Amino acid sequence: MPIHRESQAVLSVLVAAVLAVPALAQEPTAPAPTHPLAPIGQEKPAVPSPRHAGAPKSAAAGGVQPTLLGQYGDWGAYTASPGGKKVCFALAKPTSSETIPPNRSRNPAYMFISSRPAEKVSNEVSIIIGYPFKPNSEATAEVGSTSFVLYTQQDGAWIKNAAEEARMVDAMRAAQTAVIKGVSAHGTKTTDTFSLKGFADAVDRADQECK
Repeated sequence: MPIHRESQAVLSVLVAAVLAVPALAQEPTAPAPTHPLAPIGQEKPAVPSPRHAGAPKSAAAGGVQPTLLGQYGDWGAYTASPGGKKVCFALAKPTSSETIPPNRSRNPAYMFISSRPAEKVSNEVSIIIGYPFKPNSEATAEVGSTSFVLYTQQDGAWIKNAAEEARMVDAMRAAQTAVIKGVSAHGTKTTDTFSLKGFADAVDRADQECK
């Protein structure tokens, strides 16, 4: 099993904080929907990190409010300081999503490119897909003509081979779209297309803030 750097606590804080930003929330005045594949009344599971499976759970932003550094095309650059540790990240939502069978509802999906200077982590790719992945399954990220394998756990995905992370980010700088494909715990196949318009500028701005 690969070891991923993204801590559960940090990723949970970023997701909760992002959902609190009206420009990014699909329905900013409504509560997050119950997961369609879970029993009624069951809350969407927290996202654990493969690299920190034992990290404490954090389902709320804990008062952390992200600061928008700039909006670049379809990508925003943000900074936040959960637990007093600075995090800078570029973020986008899919520009289109498809499911097979069709019309399966999901929680919002996001792609993060995050840096945490205190942990010497730079430009880490992580994806919140909006449903629990099929256990022990892999997802794929198609960036231009290059495909990357993603490790999955619950509703999070990270690049399986950490050595390819920088190559994936470089590929995203040159490509038009990134297409994420995965399978839910109940067998629903999903395809999420992220526009990469503004990606390079957003990542560069986030990097500049976390130098």
